[in-house]
Amino acid sequence: MEKRRYGNTDMEVSVLGFGGSEIGNSDEKTVDRLLGQAVDAGLNLIDTAECYGNSEELIGKVLGGRRSDYYLFTKCGHAAGLEYPDWDLLMLEKSIDRSLKRLQTDYVDMIHLHSCREEVLREGGVIEVLQRAKEAGKTRYIGYSGDRKDALYAVQTGIFDSLEISVNIADQEAIDLTLDEAMKRNMGVTAKRPIANAAWIHETMDETAYPYIYWHRLRELQYGFLADHQSGVETALRFTLSTPGVHTAIVGTRQPDRWQQNAALLEKGPLPREQYEEIRSIWRTYAGPDWVGQT
Repeated sequence: MEKRRYGNTDMEVSVLGFGGSEIGNSDEKTVDRLLGQAVDAGLNLIDTAECYGNSEELIGKVLGGRRSDYYLFTKCGHAAGLEYPDWDLLMLEKSIDRSLKRLQTDYVDMIHLHSCREEVLREGGVIEVLQRAKEAGKTRYIGYSGDRKDALYAVQTGIFDSLEISVNIADQEAIDLTLDEAMKRNMGVTAKRPIANAAWIHETMDETAYPYIYWHRLRELQYGFLADHQSGVETALRFTLSTPGVHTAIVGTRQPDRWQQNAALLEKGPLPREQYEEIRSIWRTYAGPDWVGQT
């Protein structure tokens, strides 16, 4: 598994990471098999959050004894059961401590602010909480996870080591709006939703469904390579990881062996430049002004 230097940090991360949102409320045996096999196969980046069900607890239970084998990212910002409003400063401190306890570790490698609005960032307090956590050794680095102009502002502060943002064949706003600014600052960049939730595999989709926006966009974009599901996943994943500035892409799954299957799709390396630019050209042709990054 290829590894890339994660911006200004000392981390060499696997280009395919694991996103912990989908394992919340899974059973421990399944997660043990899923993550254990993935780490054995070369995975070294696991990303989770305070509000992903019991994702943090499961990761701590099955991998707590292998802490030196992987980099561990989590997020804070949402109370998720704590008796405080979102973005309350005391709540953030308690949330960070709760995450460490759940993950069965004294520190994480990265804490991201979780979809924090620009106006909250401008107040400064939430950033100071992360900086204090870093000074206390609870995290090695601090980052921002989010999209749109909120993410652009976070990058432009020059404070954060990492950016986690949506980049995929159906979500390319960040390529034009944010990634150049992140590269100027040599930030580590994690692409979330790198295969657009594989929304194209559904013939119909209810408007209330989580991937509906991507499904609707892909109906407009009409990428020819999506005619075959497996080829579509491969091209979509390689597109995201061929995007300048992106160091790793996190994919979530509940299915053991799926991470290894996705990793095998990357053996061909980056997309040929002409194919990458063709996808970008189709996006520019059809993307409407409301096709913003999906937080």
